[in-house]
Amino acid sequence: MSTIRLPADKLAAGLEPLLHRNFPVPGTARIRDFRRTDRGFATETYLFDVDSESGSLPLVFRRPPEMSLFPDYDLLRQVLVMQRLAGTDIPVATPIWLDRGEADLGSPYFVMNRLAGAAPSDYPSYHVSGNYFEATPEQRARMWWGCVDTIADIHRLDWRALRLEFLALPAYGTTPVEQLVNYLDAALSWATGGTQPEIYRRAIAELRDNRYDPEHIVLNWGDARMSNILYDSDFRVSGVLDWEIAHLGDHELDLAWLLFLDWASSTFEGHEPLPGTPIRDETIAYYEQRSGMRVRNLVFNEILAAVLLSVPLLRMANRVQLPPEMDITGFCTTRIEQLLS
Repeated sequence: MSTIRLPADKLAAGLEPLLHRNFPVPGTARIRDFRRTDRGFATETYLFDVDSESGSLPLVFRRPPEMSLFPDYDLLRQVLVMQRLAGTDIPVATPIWLDRGEADLGSPYFVMNRLAGAAPSDYPSYHVSGNYFEATPEQRARMWWGCVDTIADIHRLDWRALRLEFLALPAYGTTPVEQLVNYLDAALSWATGGTQPEIYRRAIAELRDNRYDPEHIVLNWGDARMSNILYDSDFRVSGVLDWEIAHLGDHELDLAWLLFLDWASSTFEGHEPLPGTPIRDETIAYYEQRSGMRVRNLVFNEILAAVLLSVPLLRMANRVQLPPEMDITGFCTTRIEQLLS
């Protein structure tokens, strides 16, 4: 068996015999329409169908990128989160099998079922393209509140009963906020090869100086944004995607992530949010009412969110040696500057 990482055009042929070995499909089953999705960048994601006389089964294949974008990247984490959320009201995909070795396809990978629905556009942003852009203001509001409802529902889960303690970061401190700040400091140094840009040194110093003990410790989705929600034809939530950076921490971080990335998808790009998009204060008030948790440290968590998203971007820029004019972290540093001011 080869340990060379299979290129994308060889994956379907390599995966087909493994499908028969790991999943009860008819002997005539064949993989069709194997294609990469441009969603996300922390994990390579491919969609495909398994066709047989029993019909067509839509599935998803995921594997790490050739260059890891987080220092602690692990497919097992996202698989375990989805498995342990399976009995809750959060609509997550069902992992079918996980291979953490490299013997078969040259890298770890897992296969899961494919949820129905369509996600708002990522690039270009959902404020200029895709189902959110094409919706009416009333439908956009329904989509937005559906996303906030999802965040609140995740935060109200009993993470201890779900056996999600492994998402803590005890090596980085004693409390969740301290752990995440220390993790980010180490991750920034890892991503940049040792020398953090001055704006990030200021941000880490600000976060350290203003650490606090969270009133609530919850399961954080991690990548809480509109583009990671699938919506059905009635613009209601049908799936929740991407659990790579799920962790335990303060409930405000997911809300900060949503607001930060919506700003990056609209105001930062030079256009206002589309009509029907609730404003910041409305979103905060609705989240508080829906979750039963007060929002007290949102600016802190927005800085934290912008720093966290910078880690994979800095890693890419450092390893690929992008020219200075290609500043892929510009929206993060602009927001950090605003918040520090």
